[in-house]
Amino acid sequence: MTIAKKLAREELVDMVPYQSARRLYAGGSEFSSKIWLNANEASGTGSYQVSSDCINRYPDFQPDNLINAYSDYTGLNNKNILATRGADEGIELLIRTFCKAYQDSILICPPTYGMYAISAENHGADIIKVPLIAETSQLDLTALKAQVGKVKVVFLCSPGNPTGNLLTESLIKSALDMFGDSAIVVVDEAYIEFSPENTAIKWLEQYPQLVVLRTLSKAFALAGLRCGFTLANADIIEMLRKVIAPYPIAAPVAEIASSALTSQGLKQVSNRVQETNLLREQLSTWLKEQAWCHKVYPSDANFVLFKTVNTETKAFIFSCLEQQGILIRDQSKQLQLADCLRISIGSERELSILKQTIATAINNKLKEEK
Repeated sequence: MTIAKKLAREELVDMVPYQSARRLYAGGSEFSSKIWLNANEASGTGSYQVSSDCINRYPDFQPDNLINAYSDYTGLNNKNILATRGADEGIELLIRTFCKAYQDSILICPPTYGMYAISAENHGADIIKVPLIAETSQLDLTALKAQVGKVKVVFLCSPGNPTGNLLTESLIKSALDMFGDSAIVVVDEAYIEFSPENTAIKWLEQYPQLVVLRTLSKAFALAGLRCGFTLANADIIEMLRKVIAPYPIAAPVAEIASSALTSQGLKQVSNRVQETNLLREQLSTWLKEQAWCHKVYPSDANFVLFKTVNTETKAFIFSCLEQQGILIRDQSKQLQLADCLRISIGSERELSILKQTIATAINNKLKEEK
């Protein structure tokens, strides 16, 4: 037995880490040689200049330029905003702050983002699962009610990942009312820029237990920057500030992120969202027309989840794309998502190549079978 296995916490020895898109397929020098449609990234970004004047100094704990810019963007007071290393750090901070290791539990609604469970496991928190209603991908309020008083943090993802749909506002409010002051209710809005009118931040004053997670990785096309935000009432933010690392936001990150939040940057975001939403609808329509596609899930995000007619077809489509350097995400191991694949909305050219590649492979397969 290695020293690492001997001394590590027992539950970590056999734990499988979250398989992010870049763990499955490293980018390295191949970003330009492949079509990356497996991580819900934007296909392009803006041009940003970074000053090196302060690289020799530690950055501010919460850089004023960044917090002020996000305050202007959301209309929230600075005291309601915490900048983090992506939304993932916000997830970790919430669990570390509100869950006692080996005593408390979080609640998730699968199929959902995998880092909620991984972060809980890393901290020693238990995980209670209340699956979404399969037919609608919406919250099961009856099952949620049975867990009131048994969990400390509830994670809701809207728009969902990997499902793509928004949770209805009435159901989110019902969950907030239901858990009252017994649990923190987190609404993960990583994809909310694609349907901004449905944000939950408008309820922050009404619900002191509400936390909203945001990121610049999706609509802002800054996934490589690793910049996110946790939005909540001032008391929750103050607690999280006690747990977060001393210098969470690097100076160049704050500078680029602040530039992206200017009026010019936000105009680029708006244009990107409009184009993405149009391409998403076109891809959904195309998928619905294919004989090998059993179901296309409604999406309010920058990706489309679809179900193939069987496992063999799912594997064939995934493989034929991979062989041509086109990477999408296999979601078939998720609860309720057997034979499902997810395609990120890349550029018009990238999606055209994807469609052509699948069509050619299917036609060749049919010819061989004859």
